[in-house]
Amino acid sequence: MDKAQIAKMIDHTILKAEATEKEVIKLCKEAVEYNFASVCVNPAMVSVAANVLEGTDVDVCTVIGFPLGANTTEVKAFETADAIAKGATEVDMVINVGKLKERNLEYVKNDIKAVVDAAKGKALTKVIIETCLLTDEEKVIACELSKEAGADFVKTSTGFSTGGATASDIKLMRETVGPDMGVKASGGVRSREDAELMIENGATRIGASASIAICEGTKSNSNY
Repeated sequence: MDKAQIAKMIDHTILKAEATEKEVIKLCKEAVEYNFASVCVNPAMVSVAANVLEGTDVDVCTVIGFPLGANTTEVKAFETADAIAKGATEVDMVINVGKLKERNLEYVKNDIKAVVDAAKGKALTKVIIETCLLTDEEKVIACELSKEAGADFVKTSTGFSTGGATASDIKLMRETVGPDMGVKASGGVRSREDAELMIENGATRIGASASIAICEGTKSNSNY
């Protein structure tokens, strides 16, 4: 896989709390230079990214209920609509992990569906299941609920919990959702080798702040 092919699978990401507008603008310019799939920024930076990327092929992605997923469903739906109104074309929402753990599956599915419905026809929806906090059985359930709710992707991680993407989790997620749904690997993908391993196991999108290192075949110490 060449540099251009990998680049078009990457969401170039800056989600740290201390990210400044200047850093987001730099991220967007890098995304245009490398032709990344999208930039992924916090909701308050969506309008900044949308302004810089207007007229380009790079999408604007943001995060919903991030990073814990413990916001109410109503807040997640509003946050989604607000982000789209400000220029987001992709939204990555975090499931309510506690509700999944207690097997309140109707809540989890409806929580996902509220975001899917708010984004329908306007933005892609990716569901962050936070794999590092789940058993394999829970990962399967989370993927199944995401698919039933009509999401476009399932995604491994926020990058802000106890672990990130693993090849085995990507393989399990791909096997669960089948060939037609997107699978995004995020958290700890720092090199070309990391990215290619995820892709080999079924990832169709990579979330990374080490995007340039991935494309150039170098190594980064970034966590996301």
